[in-house]
Amino acid sequence: MVRSRSYIATPPGATIKEQLTDRGMSQKEFAARMNMSEKHISKLINGEVQLTPDCAVRLEVVLGVYAKFWNNLEAAYREKLIKVEAENLMEQDEEIARKFPYSEMAKYGWVPATRNIKEKVINLRKYFGIVELSLLENRQITRIACRRLAITEKSDLALMAWAQRVKVIAREIETKPINVKGFNNRLDEIRKLTLMEPKQFSPKLKFLLSEYGIALVFLPHLKGSFLHGATFLDGNKIVLGLTARGSDADKFWFSLFHELGHIMLGHIGNSDGTSEQDEIAANEWARDQLIPTDAFIKFKENHVFSIDAVRVFAGMIHIAPGIVVGRLQNEGEIKHNMLNELKEHYVIIG
Repeated sequence: MVRSRSYIATPPGATIKEQLTDRGMSQKEFAARMNMSEKHISKLINGEVQLTPDCAVRLEVVLGVYAKFWNNLEAAYREKLIKVEAENLMEQDEEIARKFPYSEMAKYGWVPATRNIKEKVINLRKYFGIVELSLLENRQITRIACRRLAITEKSDLALMAWAQRVKVIAREIETKPINVKGFNNRLDEIRKLTLMEPKQFSPKLKFLLSEYGIALVFLPHLKGSFLHGATFLDGNKIVLGLTARGSDADKFWFSLFHELGHIMLGHIGNSDGTSEQDEIAANEWARDQLIPTDAFIKFKENHVFSIDAVRVFAGMIHIAPGIVVGRLQNEGEIKHNMLNELKEHYVIIG
């Protein structure tokens, strides 16, 4: 017997057991009369195996109850079983759906707007292309390399929702075959894009990445996801999603290079996702690619961090001054309220 809130699915075996009790017949004798194994009869009574038409005919002969009755009983049981499982699954998925930032997703047009929790579940299943939301725990479905500030259950679900939208958009982006080794030669060119405005560098950056099998997608930030970016394999391309969270240029470029770090260091595509060690390695790679360590150490030797000094140094290494300021602040060389006038703020759309 299997239950849900609204349904009870009772296997035909329960009726067979009643018949045996009324006759005072043991399962062992019944199995012999049915010419079936005791193990099979036990499973039949417990609803662990299906009551077949052949079995129904045997039951008619042994118990004197028409085969049609047993066939109908089995069909009713299977129908109720589906309803029980569906209702229980829906209840589990409702709990998961309540943790998604559904209203925000609907605001962006990612899912249909609704307040009905069952409709939310159905819409989210379609959105992710899965038959039940609990499958999102399967790392084979959600293999994502990402940079976040914190991890909670709700933030994980927000991340998955964001990454799924990135994946859908990326499928419409044409890319050449993946060529990570060749892409390594274009990193200096990407660094120089930091000197441009978003409307100038955005199309250049997208095209450059697409030449090496990387589809770049910009998407609004979802509240609660603590997300800066995410990278993953989808079919024959690498998908790199970014959000201009915080809108500071230095954060944007560090997030981009962090995700590129996952690509260059071979972190994407792992069945278990990225480890804490992978995230640290991607951070260090991004830091050193944006501002070469040797040059930065030499710059710090004089302990002069004026506006002019930062601009001169940034010009020497061909990078935006705000990125230098961000690193100085993060490493404690200057306070976080200093030199912020050198930082740019981005508004990046699509």
